[in-house]
Amino acid sequence: MSALLDSPAFLTVPVAELPADFRQRALQWGVAFPHCAYFEPNGLDYPHGPFAHLLAVAPAGCASTGSLEELGEMEVSAPNAAPRCGFVTYDVKNDIEALNSLNFAGFEWPQLHFFTPTTWLCWRDEVVELHGETEGVLARILAQTVALAPLPVVPAVRPRLLKAEYLRAVAAIREDILNGEVYELNLCQEFYAEAIDLDPTSVFWQLMEASPAPFAGFVRWNDHFLLCASPERFLSRQGTQIVSQPIKGTIRRGTTPAEDAQQRETLRHDEKERAENLMIVDLVRNDLARVAQTGSVRVPELFGLYPFRHLWQMISTVTADLRPNVRLEEILCATFPMGSMTGAPKIRAMQLIEHYENSRRGLYSGSMGYIGPGGEFDFNVVIRSLQYRRDTGYLSFQVGSAITFDSDPEREYDECLLKATALLQVLGTTIGP
Repeated sequence: MSALLDSPAFLTVPVAELPADFRQRALQWGVAFPHCAYFEPNGLDYPHGPFAHLLAVAPAGCASTGSLEELGEMEVSAPNAAPRCGFVTYDVKNDIEALNSLNFAGFEWPQLHFFTPTTWLCWRDEVVELHGETEGVLARILAQTVALAPLPVVPAVRPRLLKAEYLRAVAAIREDILNGEVYELNLCQEFYAEAIDLDPTSVFWQLMEASPAPFAGFVRWNDHFLLCASPERFLSRQGTQIVSQPIKGTIRRGTTPAEDAQQRETLRHDEKERAENLMIVDLVRNDLARVAQTGSVRVPELFGLYPFRHLWQMISTVTADLRPNVRLEEILCATFPMGSMTGAPKIRAMQLIEHYENSRRGLYSGSMGYIGPGGEFDFNVVIRSLQYRRDTGYLSFQVGSAITFDSDPEREYDECLLKATALLQVLGTTIGP
């Protein structure tokens, strides 16, 4: 995605002349701003590329966008204009469809927020580019002191949905499927702690060490923080092509090469996981068809298997050619929320999610991303992430799995815990009663 952010550089610094911990120093400098977005590809390969490596910051009162309509009205800018950086929360679904959210909310993110940075850094293969207001920025970044902070003191996190309640919910969803309400539903649960004091940047780097991912990122919005280790792309646009890469299908990595290869083959031939993946691929194909040129929707890869630090994931790729003059607002209205985090059919699945879950997802199941000056963009799926409020000390993460009629409730619960492994590790905690 490097072409997305191509623009004349105001200041270019060779990577070879920078200290090895320049990323950490840059984020340490950037997090002092009330609006900060950092996109970290972790040097990983990925079909159609990972996130661009980008840090963007802005002071209070910066130019920003707060609604889908405003996103759609953004004009195509000059080629050297700043990218817009920000996020879309799961509750934007309520603006797209006739839905509501009444469950507990530990966070008060704006439903949608994209800001125009005053300064932004782009990492290339051999140089780092500084754009916007750059006077004195490099010196201030290099002056940062980055020390490895001790692990935060976090008591056992509490489930907002008790295990027995979760198991009953899975059983009830299987009945809904039997009754024709949905084919598949993504059921998520929240684990939380209160009155927590932690250093968000230090914990973010510990998360990157524990779980490097191609669509990782860090967001500060005033006293709200997102620490994201996402392996999943929601949607990207390069030229007239749009790409979605839903993940459905998970198994733990093996502890030896032989066991790891066996785990991979087990996932490859798991009929339940393949069925989950195929249902979401069909949903994505239908979503993209709403904004694509007729006959242009393709599935260049189905059931791809990719290794991550703790997991094998089954990933498919869906592409399409956009119709002329389609605006970003229209694309998001056709595709958001991502089917991998709802189920199918999407609207009924989202209604049932509100019934079975007992906390709002906030930025979880939403997306963080950037929009280039030419209208190209890249958005992830916010999963494998911590949300934190520094003003209240509220710390939370959510995990989920796709429920089908063939689901075993205990196995689904175990999959949720597997996805929480890296998050628990960096917090140095466990799940309490």
